[in-house]
Amino acid sequence: MLRIYNTFGRRKEAFRHEKDRPVALFTCGPSVYQPAHIGNFRTFIYEDILVRYLEYLGYKVKRGMAVTDVEDKAIREADKRGLTLKELTDRNIAGFIREMKLLRIKVPDYMPRASECVDQSVEIITGLIKKRVAYRHGRNIYFDPLKVKGFGKLFGLDMSKWPKKKRRFHQDTYPGIQWNLGDFILWNGCSISEKACWETTLGKGRPSWNVQDPSMVIKHFSGTLSAFCGGIDNLYRHHDYSIAIVESVRPYQMAKFWMHGAHLYVGNKKMSKSKGNILYTSTLIENGYSPAEIRFFLLYGHYRKRLNYTDASMQNASLMLHEIRDVMKCLRKKAASAVPVSSPLSTRLLEAFGECLDNDMDLKGGIDAVRDILFSADISAMSPARASGMMRTLRKIDEVLQVIF
Repeated sequence: MLRIYNTFGRRKEAFRHEKDRPVALFTCGPSVYQPAHIGNFRTFIYEDILVRYLEYLGYKVKRGMAVTDVEDKAIREADKRGLTLKELTDRNIAGFIREMKLLRIKVPDYMPRASECVDQSVEIITGLIKKRVAYRHGRNIYFDPLKVKGFGKLFGLDMSKWPKKKRRFHQDTYPGIQWNLGDFILWNGCSISEKACWETTLGKGRPSWNVQDPSMVIKHFSGTLSAFCGGIDNLYRHHDYSIAIVESVRPYQMAKFWMHGAHLYVGNKKMSKSKGNILYTSTLIENGYSPAEIRFFLLYGHYRKRLNYTDASMQNASLMLHEIRDVMKCLRKKAASAVPVSSPLSTRLLEAFGECLDNDMDLKGGIDAVRDILFSADISAMSPARASGMMRTLRKIDEVLQVIF
């Protein structure tokens, strides 16, 4: 049985779900004020593996991915480039979808933009005001965490240390991973740019980033989500904000599982413009790597462990993938057009792969197990039918990996 590490509770739990209804999965998506880098894609690939493995196990998955196209940074970037906000974000969204397809990431069933869910944001904020957990201050509207029992429960926040003095945080996002101990913004009264203002019952303004994921979830999903996924940085502030908002307007748990992927570093340093070490898919392709090699590098590891990019680690991943493909080519040549039959070796491949993936998506373990079995196989002594059966097994495994064929 698949067991997943649930950040809520900090333990591995059995993933139990009825096969006759879809798994409801929601994931944080790109902030499209700029193109996504390979660190972003590391997160999106572990989420893609989760979707594909659930389908491999026989589940139907209904997936949503939030697209943040309205926020402080996007407005400033559009102004800087002399573009409308929509021109900037449309361009980056189109590029993001192209790269998803290039890296064989399944395009989600829903990719709502924040700009398409303003009505839902207004509805949520109006409900929060009525419940007196949100309030107006000037043109803005803020959420008061002290009005919500259990606030910070995902992170495990000690609310006894919350400051008594009223503090308000106005920005959509803040640098670094730390807590802002105060009230967070839900609605920005129109003051930054006319390009991002809506006339609503709340007045003229725009929803903050904090309320955007809840608005997208509520638009496309009813009931408790099976899982909510994102990067480890979202464990600070963002996901607890979403929980507090959604569970204040809906009388049930937001999600059963919370999953958080670790960051990708470059040369043991976090990617940043100031360090000049941000890498894009296009950069690696220009350096001679294929999309399959990039995908393999980003998935070869455990999603909860930091992955470090160096030229050597990328070259090693590329070599490892080609070694697996070389064995596959030998099997294909041996199999010719034979009708596939199962063999103990095929069964071992599936069992070893499944055992590792069932253990909290241990992809590195699963790939290593597959490699060990393949490299120990005597293909020259194998019958064409059994070689064909091995090919069939590898195709099934590659339904998840998407790198071998």
